[in-house]
Amino acid sequence: MRRHPEALALAAVLLAGAVSAQETAPAAAPPAVAAPAPPRPAAPRVLQVTPVKERVLVVGALAKRTGETRFLTLKPGQYLDFAGIRITARTCETTPPWEWPKLQGAFLQVDERLAGQVKRVFSGWLYAESPSLNVMQHPRYDVWLKSCTMRFPDGPSPKPPSSPAKKSPAAPDKAALN
Repeated sequence: MRRHPEALALAAVLLAGAVSAQETAPAAAPPAVAAPAPPRPAAPRVLQVTPVKERVLVVGALAKRTGETRFLTLKPGQYLDFAGIRITARTCETTPPWEWPKLQGAFLQVDERLAGQVKRVFSGWLYAESPSLNVMQHPRYDVWLKSCTMRFPDGPSPKPPSSPAKKSPAAPDKAALN
């Protein structure tokens, strides 16, 4: 095994230069510590679900004869008169943010005033995401739920919607049969 004296000399010079640079390097200043940020005001912690009387619901109403449409904001126990009907909000519910799917429903009562008489034409739950699930069927009026607003105590983080259901392995694919 033959050694090259020039290569050994060069390596020794480089090694000596690195060691002397380490010894003569000024001591690094300690890293600057940033001043602590001022504390942020904490978000108000919700400890319980919104009481029924504080929930807010928005209801859409349509008078089919005149084509008048309105969005009414109500709290449970309140009512509003619109084009010959009285819409009374009894309660509303919505799923917590950590549950899927998000659903909103409201229990409403609708009374019609005709010829000085009051007649109940609807009493039941209406659903914002599925208006056809329970419909107020009336020849002159439409009423539907737009939203129900309420707050919840802190819970787990929301889960994304799950992937669509997979086909059963026992069921043959129609495309494969053709």
